[in-house]
Amino acid sequence: MEDFMEGQRSFGTVADAINYKGCPAHKSKTGGWLPAALILGIEIIERLSTMGIAVNLVTYLGGTMHLPSSTSANIVTNFMGTSFFLCLLGGYLADALLGRYKTIAIFSVVQTLGTAMLSMTTKLHQLNPPQCEAHASNCQEANEFQMGILYFSLYLIALGTGGLKSSVSGFGTDQFDERDEKEKAQMAYFFSRFFFFISIGTLTAVTVLVYIQDGVSRSLAYGICSVSMFIAILIFVSGTKRYRYKESSGSPLVHILQVVFASIRKRTIDLPDDELLYENAIEGSRIQHTDQFRFLDKAAIVAKEDFENGSNAPNHWRLCSRTRVEEVKMMIKLLPIWATTIIFWTTYAQMITFSVEQATTMRRSMGKFKIPAGSLTAFFVLAILITLAVYDRLIMPFWKKWKGKPGFSSLQRIAIGLVLSTAGMAVAAIAEEKRLSVVKSEGRDTETLPLTVFILIPQFLLIGSAEAFTYTGQLDFFITQSPKSMKTMSTGLFLTTLSLGFFFSSALVSIVTKVTETHGGQGWLADKINYGRLDLFYWLLAVLGVINFGLYLICAMWYKPKEDLIPKGSVQMEKQIDDAESAS
Repeated sequence: MEDFMEGQRSFGTVADAINYKGCPAHKSKTGGWLPAALILGIEIIERLSTMGIAVNLVTYLGGTMHLPSSTSANIVTNFMGTSFFLCLLGGYLADALLGRYKTIAIFSVVQTLGTAMLSMTTKLHQLNPPQCEAHASNCQEANEFQMGILYFSLYLIALGTGGLKSSVSGFGTDQFDERDEKEKAQMAYFFSRFFFFISIGTLTAVTVLVYIQDGVSRSLAYGICSVSMFIAILIFVSGTKRYRYKESSGSPLVHILQVVFASIRKRTIDLPDDELLYENAIEGSRIQHTDQFRFLDKAAIVAKEDFENGSNAPNHWRLCSRTRVEEVKMMIKLLPIWATTIIFWTTYAQMITFSVEQATTMRRSMGKFKIPAGSLTAFFVLAILITLAVYDRLIMPFWKKWKGKPGFSSLQRIAIGLVLSTAGMAVAAIAEEKRLSVVKSEGRDTETLPLTVFILIPQFLLIGSAEAFTYTGQLDFFITQSPKSMKTMSTGLFLTTLSLGFFFSSALVSIVTKVTETHGGQGWLADKINYGRLDLFYWLLAVLGVINFGLYLICAMWYKPKEDLIPKGSVQMEKQIDDAESAS
């Protein structure tokens, strides 16, 4: 095998990649910086579109569609949750049917159509209810037809976003040969800036795009998103001949189901000694056997009926290798950390819903310029960029000198993010208490309170810093601690924490609204924010954050790192691969 790999390198081709014609990919003609940049460009535009819509959507739903506060918040969180949940669908299609290139191309077109439709939806008067004065009690809510068109537009965008986002980082990784030291270094450098560049896209969305929405025309802003994505698609397709393509090895989800079904089929058979379990993986890629989740080991028990028609190849729905079983065990072990990071994205959801709604009631003028409420999230993005810069330039060098390690571990970064997000909710609750005290003195129907919007900045900064640690920590954890053959699956698992965090926010808002409502009065999350007690809702999230952090610490202490499960002979090889891929 090593001789074959060496022969491929000397011949100038990449061993596991092909070009657009299906022939071995030549290094001088495919891959590298330029194709990777074309792929990154389409991700930047996706972030520009999605965040430009999400951060300011709540003001449109409340101000134009005349929906209650809690309903508006839930529409936004459900939209974002669905976008990330559909990454699982996109990942499955890329792995099992289409490949990453076609998945990106198809779903980017879907998102372009969605944003174009949303632009028309906000432009046509027939698709919006009659205008009325702010805070008026007789405003007519959008009817079912109007909301139906809006929902169709939003979820078309969500479908496009999910399919596109599932494959972009992976296809970018495909453009570098991890076995080549020079290209591996290029990949690490390129993808270490991946999060930085998409954060720039987000910053542009929450400043320039939100200003156009509020100050010029919302339909124009969404039209810009659609045209930008169309141009990005043309640029992306222009690199077709330069890309490197990886042939699909099948869906990891199917592999997991095969292990589960095979173990259930043999549930009544006693387990033999470990040496008698079936194994067909090559020596260097085998994973050390563990005693956790022993019932899954039954999938590797050999029986006569496992081999069809006298073939040496087993039916994988009846017999799985011991290494394949251990890969599934590794994925199961990720689940406790996965579950305890969901609450972070629930607190994050408040920054693009209720926090933006808070800003609409406060003084936002700087001279003659009035800051759009949605643009307050710019401080959120700035906090991410500053935190990443401080961590990269100050914390990592200091930590390496003190501890001999290049920065915090992935679990430590997640822990820091959870603490900061909980503190952010506590600070948000205190700021809302101050805002409500002004509401009490000025009157609940006051359109603009004599209170500066900048008292909301600390909560945006804290949650932004929290995301910088949590997002990078989660991505690093799920990629490096998963089996190599299931890295796409583990990335999808990571993205579902975002999805479920948004969905949990929607569920929590609905529950709190129902439980706290009184006869003849309104609860914590009233139809109009000045009539509610948003501060108590924020305190509830802070308490849930403290409880969740305690559970996270227990799960983190229980978790056994991947390096302890790999045979000593293959630790170095796996570590080299993981170091390159974790940068993505």
